[in-house]
Amino acid sequence: MKELVVNLNTGLHGDLEVPGDKSISHRSVILSSISEGTSHVHHFLASDDCISTINAFREMGVQIDLDGDELTVTGVGLHGLKEPQTKLDMGNSGTTTRLLSGLLSAQNFTTNLIGDDSLSKRPMKRVSEPLSMMGARIETTDGHLPMTINPGHIKAVKYELPIASAQVKSAIILAALNADADSVVIEPQVTRNHTETMLNQFGKDVIERDGNQIIVHHNPKLTAQDFNVPGDISSAAFFMVAATLVPNSHIVLKNVGINATRTGILDVLIKMGANVKLLNQTNSSEPTADIEVTYTPDLKPIDVTEESIPLMIDELPLVALLASRANGHSHITGAEELRFKETDRIQTVVLELQKLSIQITELSDGFSIDGSKDWRVANSSLDSHGDHRIGMTLAVAALLVDTSVQLDGEDAISISYPQFFDHLKRLCS
Repeated sequence: MKELVVNLNTGLHGDLEVPGDKSISHRSVILSSISEGTSHVHHFLASDDCISTINAFREMGVQIDLDGDELTVTGVGLHGLKEPQTKLDMGNSGTTTRLLSGLLSAQNFTTNLIGDDSLSKRPMKRVSEPLSMMGARIETTDGHLPMTINPGHIKAVKYELPIASAQVKSAIILAALNADADSVVIEPQVTRNHTETMLNQFGKDVIERDGNQIIVHHNPKLTAQDFNVPGDISSAAFFMVAATLVPNSHIVLKNVGINATRTGILDVLIKMGANVKLLNQTNSSEPTADIEVTYTPDLKPIDVTEESIPLMIDELPLVALLASRANGHSHITGAEELRFKETDRIQTVVLELQKLSIQITELSDGFSIDGSKDWRVANSSLDSHGDHRIGMTLAVAALLVDTSVQLDGEDAISISYPQFFDHLKRLCS
C-alpha cells in the first residue's frame, strides 16, 4: 500500500518527457517481427504489457533485443514465425491478446494463449467471432482465455464492426494480411489508427481508407524500419489533468503524440476552459507536440457522448475526475465499453471517487457527476483494483484532498507506466 501525495499547495512545475506510446510500442514489435530485415525502435515503452508482446514473439523465433527504451527486432517476414514450444503468456495485456489472435489465425501451427486472472475475465468473442467468419479456427474458454488458435485458411472479408474498437479492427486487419484477396473493414466511428498508419510505413499502400471503410491489401511485402515512438498521450493525460486542477501548476510535456484519433482528452480540456497550449508541432505520420498546461481555477461542466468516446476511451476516468471539479453538472454516456477493460471501469471509478465524497452516479453506459471543490475523505484506503489507469487517476485525485490517503494495488501501474510515481514526484518537487 502506497502513501499518496496530498494537498499540494505549491503545484506541479517543470518539463517532462513521458514514456513512449503503449499502442504504438505494441504494434512496433508485431510489425517489425513480420517484416524483412532489422528494425530499430527508439523511445519504446518497456512496460509489463509491451514486454508480454516481446516475449510472445521471442517464443515464435524472432530475435528481439531491448536496451532501456531502444528496441532492435530482426524480422522473419510475413510467413516466417515458428511454432512456440510453450503456451504464450499474455500477462495482463488485452492488446497483445486481441492483435495476436488475428495474426496467429493465419499461421500453419497451433498456439495457446493464456493470461493473468484479470485478463482471463475479459471478453474474447468480439475478436474470435469475426475471425472465425474469415476461416480462423479459434477455441476459447466460454468466450475467454485460455484460447487455442489452430491453423486456418483465411478468406477475404467485408466486415462491419458492431462496436468501435481499435483492437478488434486491428485483429481483423492483421488476419487479412494473409487472406486470399483484399478485405474491407467498416468502422461505426473512427478509432485509433496506429495499425493502419504503421502498416503503410512498413509496406507501400498496404491500407487504403475511404471514409469509414478500410481496405486491406493481402500478402504485402513488409520491410524493416527505423522510427521513433512518440510520447503516450494517455500517460501524459494524467499530468495534464493534475496541472489543470492543482493550484499554482505550470508544466510542459515534451514530444507527446497528437494523432487525431487519440486527442479526445485535449478536446475535453479545451471545451472545459482549461489553459492548454500545443507547442512545436510536427506533421509526421504520427504527429507530436509539446503540451503546456497551466492551472485553471474554474472549469465548465461537459457532456461527453458516444461519438467522441473512441477518441478518449482510456482517458475517461480522468474526464470523470475533471468533471468532479467543474462548476456544474456533467454527463458521460455511450461508454459501455468501459465495463470490459481491466476492471469494470464505470463501477470502479464510481466506487473509488465516492470515497472522496465526490457526487458521482453510475449509469449503465457512463457517469452523472455534480462538480464541486468541497471534497472530504470518507475512506482513506483507495484501491486500483489491479487497474493501472484507475490507480493513476486516484493518485491525481489525492493531490486535491488534505487528509492522508493510501493506494492499494499500486503495482498495477507498471503495466503501462513503470516510472509514474517517479515522474509525479519530480513535477511535485
